Amino acid sequence: MLLERAWRASQGLRLPRSTIYKPGIRNFASNFPSNKTIPRWQRYLRRTGYLGLGVGIVWGVDTQFNASALGRNLRTLWACALITYEYKRNFTPEKSEQIPELHERVADILFNLFTSNGGLYIKIGQAIGANAAFLPRPVQIKFASLFDDAPQIPLSEILSVFKSEFGRLPSGPGGVFEYFDEQAVASASIAQVHKARMWPGPGQAEGEGEWVAVKVQKPAVGKQTEWDLGAYRIVMWLFEKVAFDLPVYFVVDFISDHLRQELDFVMESENAQRTAAFVAADPRLSQTVYIPRVFPALTTKRIMTAEWIDGVRLSDRDGIRRLVGELPGVSKPLRGGTRAIMEPMVELFSAQMFLWGWVHCDPHPGNVIVRPHPAAPRTPQLVLLDHGLYVQLTEEFRREWCALWEGLLAGEWGVVNGVTRKWGMGMPDMLASTILMRPVKLQRGRPQQDPRLRRKPIEEMDNYERSVMMKAMLKAFLIDTDRMPKVLIFLLRNMRMVQGNNKSLGSPVNRIKITGFSASRALTRSSPHANLRTLVSEYYHYAIFRSVMLSIDLAFWLARTRQWLWRLLGFKHAGMGFEDELERSMRGMAKSGFGMDLGPDAFDG
Repeated sequence: MLLERAWRASQGLRLPRSTIYKPGIRNFASNFPSNKTIPRWQRYLRRTGYLGLGVGIVWGVDTQFNASALGRNLRTLWACALITYEYKRNFTPEKSEQIPELHERVADILFNLFTSNGGLYIKIGQAIGANAAFLPRPVQIKFASLFDDAPQIPLSEILSVFKSEFGRLPSGPGGVFEYFDEQAVASASIAQVHKARMWPGPGQAEGEGEWVAVKVQKPAVGKQTEWDLGAYRIVMWLFEKVAFDLPVYFVVDFISDHLRQELDFVMESENAQRTAAFVAADPRLSQTVYIPRVFPALTTKRIMTAEWIDGVRLSDRDGIRRLVGELPGVSKPLRGGTRAIMEPMVELFSAQMFLWGWVHCDPHPGNVIVRPHPAAPRTPQLVLLDHGLYVQLTEEFRREWCALWEGLLAGEWGVVNGVTRKWGMGMPDMLASTILMRPVKLQRGRPQQDPRLRRKPIEEMDNYERSVMMKAMLKAFLIDTDRMPKVLIFLLRNMRMVQGNNKSLGSPVNRIKITGFSASRALTRSSPHANLRTLVSEYYHYAIFRSVMLSIDLAFWLARTRQWLWRLLGFKHAGMGFEDELERSMRGMAKSGFGMDLGPDAFDG
């Protein structure tokens, strides 16, 4: 072999690969053929196997140690890509008749995304759905069923949170509580609530400790938060820049900051204590509204302990009606009927907006409990829960908000136009109708519109033309998003929920009257050091405002009388109240004036 190699080298030749040997070493090259000798299907199969192994490892690590955050983001980006593809391909004049089906498919994609991912996605979906009235009808319907509900997490995860936060178990010898119910009484997207009993205090026997509600954050939420908010940012950017060409990205930072705050239970406990102080300082609300006490020593960033309250949730309509004697089932019903429940509720949220500048932004009926007042068992008392989401209004905005409401109800075009222009918003009629949730025409004739938005009557437009006009209207409505007060997003959501609560109980109170009077009183009382000319001007406008409010009140009582007569005579629409009639008028105006197809639940928040 050596002689052969020397001869070949002298002749400038090379040995074949299969004949290359080294002393004492086996010829491994002959056992590992080159890629040229391996069939192509085997190479592809091997690469596919490597890829599958890598994906499996990443999936396993993401699932076990990262709460599936990466997988959730990929699902989000895939949904976003599908929506973009659907609109780019199918939102054309040639496919105008198919646009309703297009909206239906997109609504299904969004709904499946939010419900599959859960967690903060439910909160994000609710934040987007706060303005569902401006979305296509199928999306309105889907968002109306996007509830903040979720399965319970295993007890092992609850125990891990307690060990992390307190260094001990929730109950048992040395536990945080004397008794801790392992079965949660409620479970939402980011936390679940358990009933527990505190250890007995001085002078108390075993088993006499106070009952408390313990809110425990789900462990996966903390890991998913920044991933979810990052995906939310990307999606909104794509929707604005690529898919829809609509001004939506400007709200991302504001909403993200407030969603992060909902995950800090120490901040939530501070919010509850601050609200309780406001309520206690108000002579009327202190008797009709109650904020459960929190226990700071038993509260951390992921666990909050508060006083346990027994009562009927506002979402239980039949239970509320039985409680006040409108349905049989309670031997000693509470006095005042549903009016005694809704009146303090509207007064509470009006005081938050106009007097305190400190607004609870999630007053859905599941967060309100009605119970007999402890000191007056025949009087109803409202208990407000879930204080994770609040907005703080600046003094300047609070005064402008008061002035806007008074101007809306008094028909003062100059005031409304001045405030809306300052906020970088156009189409004051549209803003007024959105705020009051009733048709508003600040000038005679049809609602003010940019001539470019209307090329022919809405009745003659096809689906594509109406959608294009709606997009143009939204752009004309949000002229300068940098100047728009972002708190409006949550204030409008707050008011829609209050309206929905009033509507669900048959509209027992004149919500617009109560809210309007609160705004006007706050405006006249907010400048104690103003000069005489300013005070005279404010009270003059207040007198005009009172006369307008009288006409609204007459309309309310007319609706109540008609409602009573219909119920007495057994007519089909016996349950239709003042809020229902306002919504019906609003839908008609939106359809004829703005081309908006609003569903029956578009204003329920």
